[in-house]
Amino acid sequence: MIGRLTGLIAEKNPPQIVLDVGGVGYELDVPMSTFYNLPGSGERVCLLTHFAVREDGHFLYGFLSEAERFTFRQLLKISGIGARTALSVLSGLSVDDLAAAIARQEIGRLVKIPGIGKKTAERLLLELKGKLAAAGGAAPGVGGGAARNDILDALLALGYNDKEASAALQQLPADLATADGIRQALKLLSKI
Repeated sequence: MIGRLTGLIAEKNPPQIVLDVGGVGYELDVPMSTFYNLPGSGERVCLLTHFAVREDGHFLYGFLSEAERFTFRQLLKISGIGARTALSVLSGLSVDDLAAAIARQEIGRLVKIPGIGKKTAERLLLELKGKLAAAGGAAPGVGGGAARNDILDALLALGYNDKEASAALQQLPADLATADGIRQALKLLSKI
């Protein structure tokens, strides 16, 4: 099994990259969360990998963090979830946001991911419950208290996407009341 590759980025064509390792170009599919954090072409990077052998070929998937790879592997264990769907989930939500959504049983956040319908989202909530804590748990500043959940829900209901809402929530002090938190989050989001 190939567990890690270190080399130079030869090509970047989302969601695939080519990593030059000692003159051999490895094609890796990566989630967009990894893709956006990669250095530019020609620069050195170390990626954790997942190697899959199927009847139609051999496939390599790359990740910048152990938490992403662990979550990817947990997703693959779920019946009906393939590598493309697992990459889509990791591209739509960060590992911490996914763990928070699973912990709070938020089906609405999961169905917003392309390729995830209501039944698949329900299966994800059921199968992943309690399994993603090892991947890092909830994002800092997101997991504490009902007020924070209410603030996040309000921002999502107002039309902000998961990344915007989570980013604003992380900037808020921990002990805010719901109304004050929503007000401050909206001020932060209006500056974007």
